[in-house]
Amino acid sequence: MYRNIKNYELRYTDVDAFDNLKMSSLFSFMEESACLSADELGFGYKDLAPKNIGFILVNCYIELEKNVKLGEKLSVHTWPMHPKHMIFLREYEFFCNGEKVGAATARWVMVSLENFAMLPYTEYFKESDFDNYNTQRALDFSAWKLPFVLNGDILYSRRVVYSDYDHYFHANNTKYADFLLDAFTVDEMRGRSVKSLQITYVKQCKEGEVIEVVREYSDGLWLIEGRVEGEARVLMRVKFD
Repeated sequence: MYRNIKNYELRYTDVDAFDNLKMSSLFSFMEESACLSADELGFGYKDLAPKNIGFILVNCYIELEKNVKLGEKLSVHTWPMHPKHMIFLREYEFFCNGEKVGAATARWVMVSLENFAMLPYTEYFKESDFDNYNTQRALDFSAWKLPFVLNGDILYSRRVVYSDYDHYFHANNTKYADFLLDAFTVDEMRGRSVKSLQITYVKQCKEGEVIEVVREYSDGLWLIEGRVEGEARVLMRVKFD
């Protein structure tokens, strides 16, 4: 069954202080592979933009078995599932040196670029478009709801600027991995690696808005939240080895 496969060599700019793959780089690889896959299947940016339609990421869950290091090649495999009304699931598997090192699943929605209202898949797709789609999940995961941070302290704040934007004129989803993991110091990250990471994008962040980052530890997991004027805009739950 269909899957898009692309290899990414980890460059100096793709790794952190400890030469491990940065989560923002992994999200960038995933977005690039998703876009290439959509191009192959006929619903890429060049296909949808003339119709004033686009895709935005709303949730993602990642599990990792080991760190990928500077100079290694990460092979990203991805495929879409048959959509359910307004939800488009996309699956990912990650390989390094022939070894599976992780997997992910993500939920996307198709939107009108006039007002970002969600659209049903029938707005663009026909049932026959899905005839060759892979029906296998990369991860058996469906617990998409994340709790809000209730007792966290504001650790730092960051203003959204031009370089955070993508062509939908909001902060790109890949940027938030850095925004939220910057809740941890270099010393706190020493010797740690991400075992699992879940993120939910609640609402777009625009140029000039100030994101306040708070975190809270609960039951072996870190909850991190990005707020604008007290309103949760993005939520993350992360587990370290």
